[in-house]
Amino acid sequence: MTPDSFAAVRGAIATRQAQLVTIRRDIHRHPEISWQEQRTTALVCDLLEEGGLKPTRLSKSGLVVDIGAEDAAYRVALRADIDALPVRERTGLDFASVSPGVCHACGHDVHTTALVGAGLALAGQDEALRAADAAVRLVFQPAEEAIPGGAELVVGEGHLEGVDAAYALHCDPSLDVGKVGLREGPITAAADRIDVKLTGRGGHTSRPHLTEDLTYALAKVVTEVPALLSRRVDPRAGALLVWGQMHAGAAGNVIPSSGEATGTLRILDAEVWHQIGPIVKELVESVAKPYGVGVEVVHSPGVPPVVNDATAIADLRAGAVQMGLDPVATRQSMGGEDFAWFLHHAPGAMARLGTRAPGGRTYDLHQGDLIVDEAAIPAGAMLLASTALAAIGRYAANHATSS
Repeated sequence: MTPDSFAAVRGAIATRQAQLVTIRRDIHRHPEISWQEQRTTALVCDLLEEGGLKPTRLSKSGLVVDIGAEDAAYRVALRADIDALPVRERTGLDFASVSPGVCHACGHDVHTTALVGAGLALAGQDEALRAADAAVRLVFQPAEEAIPGGAELVVGEGHLEGVDAAYALHCDPSLDVGKVGLREGPITAAADRIDVKLTGRGGHTSRPHLTEDLTYALAKVVTEVPALLSRRVDPRAGALLVWGQMHAGAAGNVIPSSGEATGTLRILDAEVWHQIGPIVKELVESVAKPYGVGVEVVHSPGVPPVVNDATAIADLRAGAVQMGLDPVATRQSMGGEDFAWFLHHAPGAMARLGTRAPGGRTYDLHQGDLIVDEAAIPAGAMLLASTALAAIGRYAANHATSS
């Protein structure tokens, strides 16, 4: 693509900056959890149609839209996740969530708005894309926070067919606005869900020897299994089991008849990810066995690690530089991301988008007090659109050389 295309995209997004902030605040004010993103889908659909595009809705929620040549020789996918979390907002912002117990605590409102901005800017490059025999597919994916997630819906409905490269971004509140975190190879971890249920006869706390002391057994499982896991799995695999929920009983003098614990199992190594489920089940059963309780373990595989392709990282770096953004090195995290399923069908990469106000507080994701610097919105839009142009330009140059 020509320098004029990059300049036109930069200008189009800069012109829409105030509109993009308004869109993001609207989405932020009306968050929707996984698989329930109907309002968000309708809003995005309307915005894209107003920009002259023709979106196609997915079967549950979310949508896709193509820009450029219909039967393109080279097609780039840009993905944004659109769901919120079941977390109470504590920001005090004027546009805080009006949905009780639900908020955009992971920055998906920024991702969604950035892709809207990128799409509207790229719509102005439709003729240039057709001339290059190329296309860009925008994917507004639902349910990234669910297991199984919306990426599997996108793949199952055929929207990765014909895609040659896929790109995404994720808010990073540890990076200043204007910086883009890049890493070749794995950038996230595999992430699964573990559910444990223990059952017993229950009884009086004065006579634990006459029943199964279920609460004690559950506490042993919660504290001992993560430690034992580190002795059964190569520590270089980075296996991490952390419990987020634990419940047993309703009274201080009653031994309950059931108790449950739910957590996440995260692994840096993709090969170990395929092997670890039976190990966790064995460890839970062995820890609980001396207490005579019934044991049920459900391991729900979630997502593999996102593994960034080196060429795709070069596209992101080129796209960032074209927009005056600062590409910096970043590390692999223990977070999970179902964008990994996109990369099982096409090479690509995920970047980390800086959202911290320079000199400001470093927030954490999945917390109700998360605040992002809104300058990250146009930065994200520019990064996505420019990366698509860079990838298409690389393809065109390679194709011309090989021809």
